[in-house]
Amino acid sequence: MPLFLVGSRASNLAKTQVRAYLAPLRERFPDVTFTHRVILEGGDKDRTSRMADVSAVSGGSAFSSAQEAALARGDVDVVIHSLKDLPTANPPGLTLLPPPGREDVRDALCGSTLAGLRKGARVGTGAPRRMAQLLAVRPDLEVVPIRGNVPPRLKKIETMGLDAVVLAAAGLRRLGLDEAITELLPLDTFPPSPGQGALGIQVREDDRPLHDLLSTVGDHAVHAQVRAERALLAELHGGCSVPVGAYAETRPDGSLTLHAQVTSLDGTQRVSGSVSGPSDAPERLGTTLADHLVSQGARAILTAIRGDAGA
Repeated sequence: MPLFLVGSRASNLAKTQVRAYLAPLRERFPDVTFTHRVILEGGDKDRTSRMADVSAVSGGSAFSSAQEAALARGDVDVVIHSLKDLPTANPPGLTLLPPPGREDVRDALCGSTLAGLRKGARVGTGAPRRMAQLLAVRPDLEVVPIRGNVPPRLKKIETMGLDAVVLAAAGLRRLGLDEAITELLPLDTFPPSPGQGALGIQVREDDRPLHDLLSTVGDHAVHAQVRAERALLAELHGGCSVPVGAYAETRPDGSLTLHAQVTSLDGTQRVSGSVSGPSDAPERLGTTLADHLVSQGARAILTAIRGDAGA
């Protein structure tokens, strides 16, 4: 009987994502055994240091390096990530398979609507992108850095006296916390992290039997979307520590439209754009739109942010 070891982070959301991903596979392949193994990441162990510092000591990524190392060693056979947590470059010998569909890509405001927030309201989020986008539309807000898993971040509304927190709608929905969503933020002003709402199904390149098995639940339209988004992020040399938002939509004719925005950390500068093209060349869409954003001033914004981070 084939046995495959499935790795993920230790959070309730990570475990929920693994169960949801494996459910159709277990039904389709009853003779195959999937065993889940939890892998602790640097960002799970250290919730107080700067994310850039945690990533540096974790081997490159605060939320994926330990899992990728375990996969490369053969300790697990596949890792189920939240795709937005993954760096844009796969380590040698590893690859991403098409994800199984996609949840809501939008960010959610929990605790208040954006218009309902009082002047000077305290809003919690740990993501530079969300901080920048909030200040771009509401410069009066006090953005409070918070980190942690989804339920603890929700509780910080009470424990830290916050007026609201911003979280990914996908995580809330997957955990059955839809009632916590007060407002879904509009995509035109709050484009999400590239890959948000999608799972990152990472395997070893040479494991063909597992590739064939897992491909039976892959959604190739979603795969094209996230490849375009991640190509844009790679071209801008971005990551989770810089405020780049992007999302791709599959049009009725099968083509893709990619939208993206780069925002300065204080919200005073924004450049955005869109581009459409065939879905069989998603990386080309990503690099084309990245070049357009650079021509509009995105490089200067990102360079200034990286300079401040290194200071």
